[in-house]
Amino acid sequence: MQIHKLTGAGLESALRDLAQLRIEVFRDFPYLYDGTLAYEEGYMAGLAGARDAIVAAAEEDGRIVGCATGSALAGHHEEFAAPFAAHDYDPAQVFYCGESVLLPAYRGRGLGHKFFDFREAHARERGYQYSAFCAVIRPSDRPLRPANYVPLDAFWEKRGYRKVPGMVASFRWKDIDRAQESEHPMQFWLRELA
Repeated sequence: MQIHKLTGAGLESALRDLAQLRIEVFRDFPYLYDGTLAYEEGYMAGLAGARDAIVAAAEEDGRIVGCATGSALAGHHEEFAAPFAAHDYDPAQVFYCGESVLLPAYRGRGLGHKFFDFREAHARERGYQYSAFCAVIRPSDRPLRPANYVPLDAFWEKRGYRKVPGMVASFRWKDIDRAQESEHPMQFWLRELA
């Protein structure tokens, strides 16, 4: 298993695979995301051009089985910058860890930690004070929630991240069991980079 940074032609040639991976993983609970290849390819291409962007891919036998992304919060994720400013954090000092997606068969092997290590090192090299991400908030009685679902809170806390009370943004997408897009509250998690 290799994790490496995707840039330039390597990233461009992987856009469709990355888009399909995101659709597949985010289709499961808690996101229940009903995505399209066109949107996802555009999203990944836009992310690649963002300030201080990083796209890391986990590959096995030439197949991408996971990826993690990140970039400057300010300038690329403006819809997420306002909650930071409202909580007295300078968005320019925050590195935003976007998705970290991994096919189920590859979970539990330490790749989640490696993805965070990769992005946090990148953020430190570029002088960011904080690393942050957000996760969808779902009610415990949400239909399609698996009986054995375990949130990743303990994993994130072990990484040094903490929920910031009241720091919530909203993002729209279509759930797999809904006819239309709807707003989804997203809770921010933050850690200071030493």
